[in-house]
Amino acid sequence: MRKILLLSDTHGYMDETILKHVKQADEVWHAGDIGTLDVTDAIENIKPLRAVYGNIDGVDIRASFPLHQRFNCEGVSVWITHIGGYPGRYNRALLSELNKNPPRLFICGHSHILKVMPDKKRKLLHMNPGAIGKHGFHTVRTMLRFQIDGKEIQHLEVIEIPR
Repeated sequence: MRKILLLSDTHGYMDETILKHVKQADEVWHAGDIGTLDVTDAIENIKPLRAVYGNIDGVDIRASFPLHQRFNCEGVSVWITHIGGYPGRYNRALLSELNKNPPRLFICGHSHILKVMPDKKRKLLHMNPGAIGKHGFHTVRTMLRFQIDGKEIQHLEVIEIPR
């Protein structure tokens, strides 16, 4: 069993509240728009990190993290990317691969809007943790916490932090 903390759109912001939740996870996944390497360094000093770069990230972050991460966690295939869309409105550049080789769990960021929804056609679960940074239009900062146990994604929690 793995306890996952999923975040996105830090835009260079990190604080003790976020780090408190990092300490409770087995690993942290970041779905892009990191902002500065200070963010990922702070996380990696505490827990293992998987991250992708987003559209605001500079060459230093793009040199450190890929555009896409595809991997297995326990018995769940995972795909993390920044601009992925959601069921019914996927990024057209990804649609062919999503149709041909869908993951069990598809994660993206970018919108600053928290969404968790099934895609019954592709038999996957889509997650977007919203935005945990302070930059953007969102009024509540959000992250997701969940567990992967074998092939099961369970105990999903929304973490909300007032802006």
